[in-house]
Amino acid sequence: MSNTHTTPKVAIVTGASQGLGAGIALAYRKLDYAVVANSRNIAPSSDDTLVTVAGDIGDRATARKIVDTAIERFGRIDTLINNAGIFISKPFTDYTVEDYTQALHVNLDGFFHITQAVLPHMLRQESGHIVQITTTLVNQAIAGVSAGLASLTKGGLDAATRGLAIEYAKQGIRVNAVAPGIVKTPMHPAQTHEVLARLHPMGRMGEIDDIVEAVLYLERAGFVTGETLNVDGGQHAGRW
Repeated sequence: MSNTHTTPKVAIVTGASQGLGAGIALAYRKLDYAVVANSRNIAPSSDDTLVTVAGDIGDRATARKIVDTAIERFGRIDTLINNAGIFISKPFTDYTVEDYTQALHVNLDGFFHITQAVLPHMLRQESGHIVQITTTLVNQAIAGVSAGLASLTKGGLDAATRGLAIEYAKQGIRVNAVAPGIVKTPMHPAQTHEVLARLHPMGRMGEIDDIVEAVLYLERAGFVTGETLNVDGGQHAGRW
């Protein structure tokens, strides 16, 4: 079945069952995109232009299923939002091999498999947009916030964003990233919010809409590629 006549553009969003990913998926639906949304335990959808694909994004078979679903249902892929990720905060010497394996599996394997599967379709269209959700900690570490595995994995995505932007610029594909500060999502219990707010120069945590607006800016910004947009209340700018 093809719905390309009613859904001219299609976005894939990973990690889309709650929090930031759910907010991004909803924003693209409001732009009249069809959305293929993935997470490990995402619920089925009754919306004809919101298709859910449950599965582990770090598994290559899941990535292929997401892309095949997008093409079978809608005939094209215009945007990929690599949002799925995990954050494990421990002193570096306390990380276990299991922590390391899990971080690489979700943050890097997930990015690699789905991006590699999407690109051939974008190359055929000679257009497309890929966005990574990284972290501002890649460029500005915070004393007391142990984030070695986030720096290692999300830092890789930050570098790959620029590399892929240059590799595919002449083929009409843009590649960007959004680097959030600490955002109010189900990951952070309410009792932690006051302490977390103080980690930002602006004195508050980010809201899901703050990050969504940055993603939508990049979507519309046709002359922007290879950019990492910090949305972090000033964290990346320096000490405070």
